[in-house]
Amino acid sequence: MTGAERHTDTSGMADGLERLWTPHRMTYISGEDRPAEGYEKPTGCPFCRGPQLPPDESLVVARGEHVFAVLNLYPYNPGHLLVCPYRHVADYTDLDVPETTELASYTQTAMRVIRKVSNAHGFNLGMNQGGVAGAGIAAHLHQHVVPRWGGDANFMPVIGRTKVLPQLLGDTRDLLARAWPS
Repeated sequence: MTGAERHTDTSGMADGLERLWTPHRMTYISGEDRPAEGYEKPTGCPFCRGPQLPPDESLVVARGEHVFAVLNLYPYNPGHLLVCPYRHVADYTDLDVPETTELASYTQTAMRVIRKVSNAHGFNLGMNQGGVAGAGIAAHLHQHVVPRWGGDANFMPVIGRTKVLPQLLGDTRDLLARAWPS
Protein backbone atom coordinates (compact mmCIF):
# COMPACT_ATOMS: atom_id res chain seq x y z
CA MET A 1 0.00 0.00 0.00
CA THR A 2 1.17 3.49 -0.72
CA GLY A 3 -0.23 6.79 0.40
CA ALA A 4 -1.64 7.86 3.73
CA GLU A 5 -4.23 6.23 5.92
CA ARG A 6 -5.72 6.88 9.36
CA HIS A 7 -5.67 4.22 12.02
CA THR A 8 -7.96 3.53 14.93
CA ASP A 9 -6.98 2.01 18.24
CA THR A 10 -8.48 -1.21 19.64
CA SER A 11 -11.56 0.67 20.89
CA GLY A 12 -12.30 1.84 17.35
CA MET A 13 -11.36 5.43 18.15
CA ALA A 14 -9.12 7.29 15.72
CA ASP A 15 -5.65 7.79 17.15
CA GLY A 16 -5.19 11.07 15.25
CA LEU A 17 -2.12 9.92 13.37
CA GLU A 18 -1.70 9.44 9.65
CA ARG A 19 0.67 6.77 8.40
CA LEU A 20 2.51 7.17 5.12
CA TRP A 21 3.53 3.83 3.67
CA THR A 22 6.68 3.55 1.59
CA PRO A 23 7.01 -0.21 1.00
CA HIS A 24 9.49 0.27 -1.85
CA ARG A 25 12.09 1.26 0.78
CA MET A 26 11.92 -2.15 2.47
CA THR A 27 13.78 -3.76 -0.45
CA TYR A 28 16.69 -1.39 0.20
CA ILE A 29 16.56 -1.73 3.99
CA SER A 30 16.41 -5.53 3.95
CA GLY A 31 18.97 -5.92 1.18
CA GLU A 32 16.56 -8.07 -0.87
CA ASP A 33 17.70 -6.47 -4.11
CA ARG A 34 21.39 -7.05 -3.34
CA PRO A 35 22.90 -9.36 -5.98
CA ALA A 36 24.14 -12.77 -4.83
CA GLU A 37 27.70 -11.90 -5.90
CA GLY A 38 27.47 -8.58 -4.02
CA TYR A 39 28.50 -5.18 -5.27
CA GLU A 40 32.23 -5.89 -5.20
CA LYS A 41 32.29 -7.21 -8.77
CA PRO A 42 31.06 -5.18 -11.77
CA THR A 43 28.54 -7.94 -12.64
CA GLY A 44 26.65 -7.25 -9.41
CA CYS A 45 27.12 -3.49 -9.37
CA PRO A 46 24.10 -1.36 -10.33
CA PHE A 47 26.43 1.52 -11.29
CA CYS A 48 28.17 -0.75 -13.81
CA ARG A 49 24.94 -2.27 -15.15
CA GLY A 50 22.84 0.94 -15.19
CA PRO A 51 24.49 2.76 -18.10
CA GLN A 52 24.02 -0.33 -20.29
CA LEU A 53 20.23 -0.25 -19.85
CA PRO A 54 17.80 1.82 -21.93
CA PRO A 55 17.24 5.33 -20.46
CA ASP A 56 13.70 4.56 -19.28
CA GLU A 57 14.99 1.61 -17.22
CA SER A 58 18.31 2.97 -15.96
CA LEU A 59 17.40 6.42 -14.56
CA VAL A 60 20.58 7.73 -16.21
CA VAL A 61 20.15 11.47 -16.82
CA ALA A 62 23.35 12.24 -18.74
CA ARG A 63 26.40 10.40 -20.06
CA GLY A 64 29.92 11.75 -20.40
CA GLU A 65 33.14 10.20 -21.60
CA HIS A 66 34.30 9.08 -18.13
CA VAL A 67 31.28 9.60 -15.83
CA PHE A 68 27.50 9.64 -15.91
CA ALA A 69 24.72 11.19 -13.81
CA VAL A 70 21.94 8.93 -12.55
CA LEU A 71 18.99 9.47 -10.22
CA ASN A 72 19.34 7.86 -6.83
CA LEU A 73 16.86 4.97 -6.65
CA TYR A 74 16.28 5.80 -2.95
CA PRO A 75 16.46 9.63 -2.97
CA TYR A 76 16.73 11.89 0.06
CA ASN A 77 15.05 14.66 -1.93
CA PRO A 78 13.51 15.00 -5.39
CA GLY A 79 16.27 15.29 -7.99
CA HIS A 80 18.89 13.51 -5.83
CA LEU A 81 21.55 12.60 -8.40
CA LEU A 82 24.66 10.45 -8.25
CA VAL A 83 27.67 11.21 -10.44
CA CYS A 84 29.57 7.97 -11.07
CA PRO A 85 32.64 7.00 -13.06
CA TYR A 86 32.00 4.24 -15.59
CA ARG A 87 35.06 2.45 -14.22
CA HIS A 88 34.36 0.21 -11.22
CA VAL A 89 36.59 1.96 -8.68
CA ALA A 90 35.95 2.35 -4.97
CA ASP A 91 38.23 5.12 -3.75
CA TYR A 92 38.38 8.75 -4.83
CA THR A 93 42.18 8.61 -4.84
CA ASP A 94 42.03 5.85 -7.48
CA LEU A 95 40.39 8.10 -10.08
CA ASP A 96 42.65 9.30 -12.86
CA VAL A 97 42.86 12.98 -13.81
CA PRO A 98 40.29 12.85 -16.66
CA GLU A 99 37.79 11.01 -14.42
CA THR A 100 38.33 13.47 -11.55
CA THR A 101 37.94 16.45 -13.88
CA GLU A 102 34.75 15.17 -15.48
CA LEU A 103 33.28 14.11 -12.12
CA ALA A 104 33.75 17.69 -10.86
CA SER A 105 32.33 19.16 -14.07
CA TYR A 106 29.29 16.86 -13.98
CA THR A 107 28.67 17.76 -10.34
CA GLN A 108 28.64 21.46 -11.30
CA THR A 109 26.34 20.77 -14.25
CA ALA A 110 24.01 18.71 -12.05
CA MET A 111 23.69 21.66 -9.67
CA ARG A 112 22.95 24.08 -12.53
CA VAL A 113 20.35 21.76 -14.08
CA ILE A 114 18.59 21.07 -10.78
CA ARG A 115 18.49 24.81 -10.00
CA LYS A 116 17.01 25.45 -13.45
CA VAL A 117 14.25 22.83 -13.28
CA SER A 118 13.34 22.93 -9.59
CA ASN A 119 14.75 26.15 -8.11
CA ALA A 120 16.84 24.40 -5.45
CA HIS A 121 18.01 26.79 -2.72
CA GLY A 122 21.13 24.78 -1.88
CA PHE A 123 22.82 21.39 -2.09
CA ASN A 124 24.46 18.69 -0.05
CA LEU A 125 27.40 17.23 -1.98
CA GLY A 126 29.41 14.27 -0.83
CA MET A 127 30.97 10.86 -1.13
CA ASN A 128 30.81 8.17 1.51
CA GLN A 129 34.13 6.35 1.22
CA GLY A 130 33.71 2.80 2.53
CA GLY A 131 30.88 1.00 4.24
CA VAL A 132 31.93 2.32 7.65
CA ALA A 133 31.43 5.85 6.28
CA GLY A 134 27.90 5.07 5.17
CA ALA A 135 28.40 3.98 1.56
CA GLY A 136 25.59 1.62 0.58
CA ILE A 137 27.57 0.54 -2.47
CA ALA A 138 31.15 1.08 -1.32
CA ALA A 139 32.75 -0.78 -4.24
CA HIS A 140 31.78 1.85 -6.84
CA LEU A 141 32.54 5.49 -6.12
CA HIS A 142 29.62 7.89 -6.48
CA GLN A 143 29.19 11.59 -5.71
CA HIS A 144 25.83 12.57 -4.18
CA VAL A 145 24.20 15.78 -5.40
CA VAL A 146 21.22 16.37 -3.11
CA PRO A 147 19.08 19.45 -3.77
CA ARG A 148 17.77 21.33 -0.73
CA TRP A 149 15.00 23.87 -0.25
CA GLY A 150 14.27 26.14 2.70
CA GLY A 151 12.00 24.22 5.06
CA ASP A 152 12.55 20.81 3.41
CA ALA A 153 13.85 19.28 6.63
CA ASN A 154 10.41 19.19 8.19
CA PHE A 155 9.09 16.73 10.76
CA MET A 156 8.68 13.79 8.34
CA PRO A 157 12.35 12.72 8.12
CA VAL A 158 13.14 13.79 11.66
CA ILE A 159 10.19 12.24 13.50
CA GLY A 160 8.65 9.84 11.01
CA ARG A 161 11.87 8.69 9.33
CA THR A 162 9.98 9.13 6.05
CA LYS A 163 10.63 11.39 3.09
CA VAL A 164 7.70 12.52 0.99
CA LEU A 165 8.63 12.79 -2.70
CA PRO A 166 6.22 14.67 -4.95
CA GLN A 167 7.34 13.18 -8.26
CA LEU A 168 7.96 9.71 -9.72
CA LEU A 169 11.60 8.90 -10.48
CA GLY A 170 10.94 8.39 -14.20
CA ASP A 171 9.32 11.83 -14.43
CA THR A 172 12.22 13.40 -12.55
CA ARG A 173 14.73 11.66 -14.85
CA ASP A 174 12.93 12.95 -17.96
CA LEU A 175 12.81 16.52 -16.59
CA LEU A 176 16.52 16.60 -15.72
CA ALA A 177 17.62 14.82 -18.93
CA ARG A 178 15.74 17.35 -21.09
CA ALA A 179 17.43 20.23 -19.26
CA TRP A 180 20.95 18.72 -19.33
CA PRO A 181 23.16 20.57 -21.84
CA SER A 182 24.25 18.52 -24.84
